[in-house]
Amino acid sequence: MKKEEIQAWDWNRILFGQTPAIFLMEVFVRTLFVYLLLLVILRLLGKRMDGQLTLTEMAVMITFGAIVSVPMQLPDKGMLGGVIALFYVLIFQRGLNWLNVKNKTIEDITQGTLSILVKNGLMQLDEMQKAGISKQHLFTALRGKKIYNLGNVKRVYFEACGMINTYLEDVEKPGLPILPSDELDFILEQTHIDKSSIACKNCGAVAPATKHNSACSNCGKTEWIQAIF
Repeated sequence: MKKEEIQAWDWNRILFGQTPAIFLMEVFVRTLFVYLLLLVILRLLGKRMDGQLTLTEMAVMITFGAIVSVPMQLPDKGMLGGVIALFYVLIFQRGLNWLNVKNKTIEDITQGTLSILVKNGLMQLDEMQKAGISKQHLFTALRGKKIYNLGNVKRVYFEACGMINTYLEDVEKPGLPILPSDELDFILEQTHIDKSSIACKNCGAVAPATKHNSACSNCGKTEWIQAIF
């Protein structure tokens, strides 16, 4: 459209663009067809598309959005190209899933690998940095599971699909409180302080209270807080 053809408050142009109003009925038919076809494609991709998406599945969903917009809305574009593209994506994803089953290396490259964020109450700071997980992100996930003491956490796995799974110790242990530091009264309601132990604010390592002037044996930091049960 040439600039001299554009006039302010031209409602016909604003609402319909350069297409006639009757094209809206065609858009309805195109959208219905693409929607039904997309349901079929998703069903053929399997139940995984209903759950937590992996990297490749997320890429498929984004690709779907790019593919279906053209045959639904553009009057100068036919629908056949979009239909073929959808089936190509189906073939690519099914083929990649087959390769993932057959080859562990390909699976690690395309799906990613899990990271261990916490081991026996200690934050694995290097792994957290590699995974891009901050302490507050980790603590938020643990508080969502009603875990307020890092010492009770045996393992935290950051799965390749982005989920965080947690496994607790069989016996309660003193550890770093992961409730907000300005919520002391609430911390005391939910837990009780272990006066004989302190916890490193940086990594969660627990030491005797007499070591409050010493550096943490695990990470070398000197910031401590009273440990809790």
